[in-house]
Amino acid sequence: MTKRHVSLPDGAEAGVRGFIDEVDERLSSDEDTCEVVRDVLVDLHGDREAWDAWQDGESVSRAERVRLQGYDPCNATLESEYYAEKDEDRFQRSKHLQWLWRQFDATPMADNVEFALRFRQMLGNHLFAECGDNCRFFKGISVTYGHNIEVGDNVVVHDGVHLDDRGKLTIGDRASISDGVHLYSHDHDIVDQTTVRNFHTIVEADARVTYDAMVRAGCRIGENSVVGARSVVQGDVPDHHVVVGSPARSVRVKPGWESAAEELEDGRLPDNQDDREIEYELPDDLDQFDEFGRDLKPPDVENPSPPSTER
Repeated sequence: MTKRHVSLPDGAEAGVRGFIDEVDERLSSDEDTCEVVRDVLVDLHGDREAWDAWQDGESVSRAERVRLQGYDPCNATLESEYYAEKDEDRFQRSKHLQWLWRQFDATPMADNVEFALRFRQMLGNHLFAECGDNCRFFKGISVTYGHNIEVGDNVVVHDGVHLDDRGKLTIGDRASISDGVHLYSHDHDIVDQTTVRNFHTIVEADARVTYDAMVRAGCRIGENSVVGARSVVQGDVPDHHVVVGSPARSVRVKPGWESAAEELEDGRLPDNQDDREIEYELPDDLDQFDEFGRDLKPPDVENPSPPSTER
């Protein structure tokens, strides 16, 4: 399949290129990241006049003050901020960049594909642990941290994808991640859901994870393989295989690749999750809390509690 080349008019192209280069230079400098993100969002949302008036001491409503303060990522919190095992030092910068990524998607410019893809490529160079060339990141992509993601060259990630890098996530060259896909790198304990295990999840080069599929933490999606729409992958997909279903099983090998592909008994995917676990230790002085506040101890079989008489 071929694609058409699309370009902006010369005047628009000059403006886009100048803006992206300016933001890139500021993020690469020693300038405070919160200030850079705040300035970019104030201008993209068309709030410069209101911001300057507020800074000059003019009165604003409480709602307007909350809106203006919210452009600064130092005044915001993210769900991942509460995760006990996160790397505090790395998280601070990635939080600010992630805020810019998310709030950019709330601007009208996020739908201008020629501009938005290049803007997110530039942001990916700063946010991700590694970000290759010529990547295409579409609208509505969410990440856990960002700094535990490695992306190869010519990768495409479509709308509404969740890239969970609570553990580590690697996406190889030319991989394609379709709309609505969820790639996970952490699991919860089946008894105590507050216990979290982190893993390295891998999507190899030239793999394609199609619409609305889910890949469990610690799985490997093999090179040149395909995960069918709405499949739930709970094991390793061998190179060149096509898997579908929930749980996903191999249904065939890509035509022409039979001699290079591993054979699977009954199409079942091998489970190598434990081999990719990422161990972590929590700080001794961590102020922990259990958001559920429940006692989940199994019942005493020898002395079972009497049945409740409450109605």
